[in-house]
Amino acid sequence: MTTTPASPATIPTAPGGLPLIGHAHHLARDPLAFITSLRHHGTVVRIRIGPTPAYVVTDPALTRRVLVTDAADFAKGGKIIDALRVFFGDGLATIADGDAHLRHRRLIQPMFNRSHIATRGGHMIEHVAGAVAAWPDGTPRDVFADMNSVTLGAFLVALFGTDLPTHLQAEFTALMPEIMAGTIRQTILPSWATALPLPANRAHTARVARLRSLIDQAIDHRTSAGPAAAEGQLDSAGPSCPHAHQTTQPDGLFDALLTDSSLSRQQLQDEAITLLTGAIETTGATLAWTLYEISRHPQIERRLRAELSAVLCGERLTYDDLDRMPYARQVLQEAIRKYGVAWMVTRSTTREVDLGGHQLPEGADVVWSPYLHQHNPAHFPNPDSFDPDRWADRRSAPRGAFLAFGDGRRKCIGEAFAWTELQIILATILQTWPRFTVTSRPPRAQAVVTVKPHPLEMRFTQGPA
Repeated sequence: MTTTPASPATIPTAPGGLPLIGHAHHLARDPLAFITSLRHHGTVVRIRIGPTPAYVVTDPALTRRVLVTDAADFAKGGKIIDALRVFFGDGLATIADGDAHLRHRRLIQPMFNRSHIATRGGHMIEHVAGAVAAWPDGTPRDVFADMNSVTLGAFLVALFGTDLPTHLQAEFTALMPEIMAGTIRQTILPSWATALPLPANRAHTARVARLRSLIDQAIDHRTSAGPAAAEGQLDSAGPSCPHAHQTTQPDGLFDALLTDSSLSRQQLQDEAITLLTGAIETTGATLAWTLYEISRHPQIERRLRAELSAVLCGERLTYDDLDRMPYARQVLQEAIRKYGVAWMVTRSTTREVDLGGHQLPEGADVVWSPYLHQHNPAHFPNPDSFDPDRWADRRSAPRGAFLAFGDGRRKCIGEAFAWTELQIILATILQTWPRFTVTSRPPRAQAVVTVKPHPLEMRFTQGPA
């Protein structure tokens, strides 16, 4: 008796596609509802971005195959990566798989080791404390813009050192949101539309050129400043509340790349852009959503403040304190789970491949969505609720269901830095401002590159709200 091989499963197509633009109108109007709805149509679902088909993977087990077990068959690529590569070059996040990627990763990895990050922790804390304390008492503020600004400032201190000129930091802060919005526009529109000499396309190109110029100025500033000497000394808050001020260094993470003579100025720019785009708006969005959720859940705020008080004993925050605040990390992780922060990522098949019984052609765009997986009720009960206690046991999430930092050989290299920055900024805001309340209507989740709150205004006060 012979066994007949199973026929490849038919790949379902998402409903609602239109001629010429495909499902681009869904991705532009309500992308989060659209991407999560695809789970109901199959484990792999075909959509069209313009005339180009793309295959959305809705099963975490299959996504793990794409990112880890069969990663050689799914190269870093696809419409989003191609759009990023056109404007941002070959940084670590966009460079093709192969020897060049491995060489870049090995070169950059030491910058983001915990021990290396720790040497910058004190200066990051100092910068964040100054920025947060400067907010006027009682004045409604655009929280997403504030979080991006504070995050960018802290990251620039870590990346380029403590003496980056103020005008450079201001221009970075102004440029990055516009660049991120322009980049996602390039990914959801047909290629023929993005190639036209339209004002929006020309403006995006000009902004990226200006960003490269700013990075050049920051690099020139670092190379002209020369190596900085280590400074700082150990201090103790007493035996009843162990609390030490650690030794820090004022030079930047980027100095490690500046000493490598094999990197051209173009490659240094590419890597700096990669680091900036990967570390700023994602962190800013997470913090903005975290503050919003804290404001809605008084019991969560009370637990956070009690933990902070017990750890700090009224003293200034230090890097060593971060590991002693597990509940703060749970709150941040739940914000990352609920809001993404990246909602759509692409790969490209290197050959014809079978994925869960579905035959994908060579060169196909394969889409995976952290947002989709992290809102699957089969893995995260009541996914729209904000429940930090679901992370009390870190094994609670099924393998591959929490993918905010990716997985496999292209996993986010800056994960440890992101956690450090998130915890520093959240703890500093809680320590600086006893009260904060939302003054705008409830924000809508707006998917650009990240999932950001729009609008979100809050009032920070020292006295009664």
